[in-house]
Amino acid sequence: MRSSIFAAIFLWMFAVSAVSVHAQSQPTTGAAASQMGEMHKPAPPAGPLTITFGDKSATWTVATLASLPHVTVKVHNEHTKADETYSGVPLIALLTPLGVHDQPRGKDLRLYVVAAGSDGYEVVYSSGEITPDVNNSTVIVADTENGKPLTGDGPLKMIGTEEKRPARWVRSLVAIRVLTAE
Repeated sequence: MRSSIFAAIFLWMFAVSAVSVHAQSQPTTGAAASQMGEMHKPAPPAGPLTITFGDKSATWTVATLASLPHVTVKVHNEHTKADETYSGVPLIALLTPLGVHDQPRGKDLRLYVVAAGSDGYEVVYSSGEITPDVNNSTVIVADTENGKPLTGDGPLKMIGTEEKRPARWVRSLVAIRVLTAE
């Protein structure tokens, strides 16, 4: 008798958890989906972009980046299915004052960059991928899209031109760390 009670309780708990998991896995549509998207979308950071390489660091605001020479790139955003035009500072131009070589050779090619957004999203680029001397891709810290300041994706966004899809683009860019592979 006692074992059948435990079995019944176990089956009831299993059924309740299965219904809960099923309900959580169902797609949300309409107003509820819109509200959930808004609740989980982080606010653009108020702070600056901090770049570090060893014991050196630099801090950039939208205003200080605006004073630097910009390049304009045109990319296809596979997520939005649209062509987009961004303007910003080449990443390598922000790294060379900290000691990263713009024409890497030998051990310089062991360097890599970890870029982070305010939402905790992080991506990695090798030094060869961000250097025009080695790669045809252009990686920029963008501050405008289609001629207007970035807003919805935060004030700064990292863009790579040779990406098939924008998986390594970083919105609300707040930190870049240059590290060395062992």
